[in-house]
Amino acid sequence: MSVAEERINPAARLGFQPGQVVQEIGYDDDADRKLREAIEEITGQDLVDEDYGDVADAVLLWFRDDDGDLTDALVDAIGLLEDGGIIWLLTPKSGRDGYLEPGDVSEAAQTAGLSQTKSVSVAEGWAGARLVAPKR
Repeated sequence: MSVAEERINPAARLGFQPGQVVQEIGYDDDADRKLREAIEEITGQDLVDEDYGDVADAVLLWFRDDDGDLTDALVDAIGLLEDGGIIWLLTPKSGRDGYLEPGDVSEAAQTAGLSQTKSVSVAEGWAGARLVAPKR
């Protein structure tokens, strides 16, 4: 994929590939529609929801401050992943309802046994943190 395509399609910037199964957790009305559509366009398939019965290549976790315990949500997400899969943790940007402090995200990821490898602006109101689990 070219640099120009990555600029146009936010899902390309996040590293999604054709054929990947992406499980979405925490979807609500405030989730970014354009990002979701871009991921489906690149992978060539619909996002699967919490009820998906198999492991996924990636988990898209929309998480807001009032959604509960982030560490628990991350531990649950790890169990949904294919070995070597990634979690994209999407949180509201600073100044928006549901914002989480970066230190809270970092602490929850470490407690869950994840490493944060990248932080990006993924959509107008959302920041993304790429989290990877250690190889099993």
